[in-house]
Amino acid sequence: MFPQRLDSTIAYDIAKAMREGFDRHYKLFRTESARAKHRFETADWHGQQRAQRERIEFYDLRVREASTRLEREFKAGEQPMEVWHQAKLHYIGLLIDYHQPELAETFFNSVTTKILHRSYFQNDFIFVRPAVSTEYIENSEPTARPTYRAYYPTPATMREIVIRLLQDFDLRLGFEDLVRDAGYVAQAMKAQLGEVKLRANFQIQVLSSLFFRNKGAYVVGKIINGFSELPIALPVLHGDSGKLVIDAALFGEDDLLILFSFARAYFMVDMGIPSAYVQFLRSMMPRMPRAEIYNALGLAKQGKTLFYRDFLYHLRHSTDKFRIAPGIKGMVMLVFDLPSFPYVFKVIKDYYPPQKDTTREQIKAKYLLVKQHDRVGRMADTQEYTLVAFPRDRFDDELIAEIEEFAPSQLEISDRDGDGQLEVIIKHVYIERRMIPLNIYLQEAFDAGVDEPAAKGQIERAVIEYGNAIKDLVAANIFPGDMLWKNFGITRHGKVVFYDYDEIEYVTDCKFRKVPAPRNAEEEMSGEVWYSVGPRDIFPETFEPFLLGNPAVREAFMKHHADLLDAAFWQSHQERIRAGYVFDVFPYEQGKRFAVQHGVERAQ
Repeated sequence: MFPQRLDSTIAYDIAKAMREGFDRHYKLFRTESARAKHRFETADWHGQQRAQRERIEFYDLRVREASTRLEREFKAGEQPMEVWHQAKLHYIGLLIDYHQPELAETFFNSVTTKILHRSYFQNDFIFVRPAVSTEYIENSEPTARPTYRAYYPTPATMREIVIRLLQDFDLRLGFEDLVRDAGYVAQAMKAQLGEVKLRANFQIQVLSSLFFRNKGAYVVGKIINGFSELPIALPVLHGDSGKLVIDAALFGEDDLLILFSFARAYFMVDMGIPSAYVQFLRSMMPRMPRAEIYNALGLAKQGKTLFYRDFLYHLRHSTDKFRIAPGIKGMVMLVFDLPSFPYVFKVIKDYYPPQKDTTREQIKAKYLLVKQHDRVGRMADTQEYTLVAFPRDRFDDELIAEIEEFAPSQLEISDRDGDGQLEVIIKHVYIERRMIPLNIYLQEAFDAGVDEPAAKGQIERAVIEYGNAIKDLVAANIFPGDMLWKNFGITRHGKVVFYDYDEIEYVTDCKFRKVPAPRNAEEEMSGEVWYSVGPRDIFPETFEPFLLGNPAVREAFMKHHADLLDAAFWQSHQERIRAGYVFDVFPYEQGKRFAVQHGVERAQ
């Protein structure tokens, strides 16, 4: 019996050390998130961007720390599987009355996977499904903030309630004119409510922490009246005066979905009970998967865990097959999808055409850059996975042949469980939201006839959005590199998003030049480039032949975005970024800003 007791003791100590590792991780994560408030108050925009980048790395650092400790103190990798089974049971016991059980379970999986050096486990040793419920968790400590606060206005006190709910966030920088801005919000709320009767339960519920991102802080909540609930978000910015202003009032699920989009950087939010925030936000955005909400809150590892669970669930309840994704094939990435699942799977090819002077490591570095950068609503977030197993019978033979030809190093087909059921194992894959490729979207309009009013409107809207996307990327110091239409997609909200990252560069690392005038007739008539071109030289004038071959596209582009063909546009943005200016790219239309609606002078 003695060895058994000893094993049990080791298992408990492993579980306890594992939870201590997670406690350290979440304490640091939460501390960094809470500091966003001070950075916002002091307009430390570069510090805010740096913190957002660095926080993404926290999780992997803590997993390595915990793994190293378990190996050093308990030789964890040499322990029999029975010890790991007991450690999981002890760990479940340590999560009773815990405030972040779902995150702690994912942390256990990450550390266990790292120590045991395998990607496939019996369910006994990791949390394939949650073991501890996240429903109705509340912090009972007297000093703890509730997840949300409720306010009960009347039509006469609407403005006063808005003032109070803003003051309850205890921002240390004063407002330029809070009475004025609260009046705008109250007016906007009344317009949304219209002539409906205010019921006995009429209230405004607001999450207790502000949501910080880029140069903004967002109040997030919902208006409840009878059986209806209306999501609301109030962006708070720095005005020209140096004081705070409420910049707009956003209402409804669509506005909130754009605010929390997968194409934007993660928020910084101080959350004691993250699952309660997710549950609140899900009540406002039922169409947004929980995985994407966790991502938006900066808890990307939990989002990755939930996404994979959702994916396995979908596989069990569908019968269609993975196929080569529609559209023009990429030179660097092999892309496939499952028609019934709204995501695409991207595998780096083993070799590339001569014009693509890159490596697998460089491509992965570009994707990491995007993950850590402010995506300003214009670059799709990706989930990165290794050794992903799929049922072989769900793959088209054509797709298997494509992978075998272009990415054989990333493919393994085996009967892993020895049950005669073959599996396709992809060694490294990026997964991102599926969008309609912009070239296909435009082609649909061309096919309908460019003289048709609906088709002409579709072309113009797409071209305007395309140019806006590039300008937003430039504001975030990103040059997309390959600007062809096929590298951009249309989201369900009509937003154009960039998704091909192998050629992106920082705008400040590029040299934007005007094409030199030919010096003689021979140069003018030459079909070859007669001037010197450096490795990072870019000539915006030369974009025109590749992008504007269609007359309808050209007309819309030159009307709205001709400046993108002028080197001076790019150079002026370079100068401002190098001077330390941080552009603010709004996750809502300019027309929603109170400054536009009421003619108030505000920061642009």
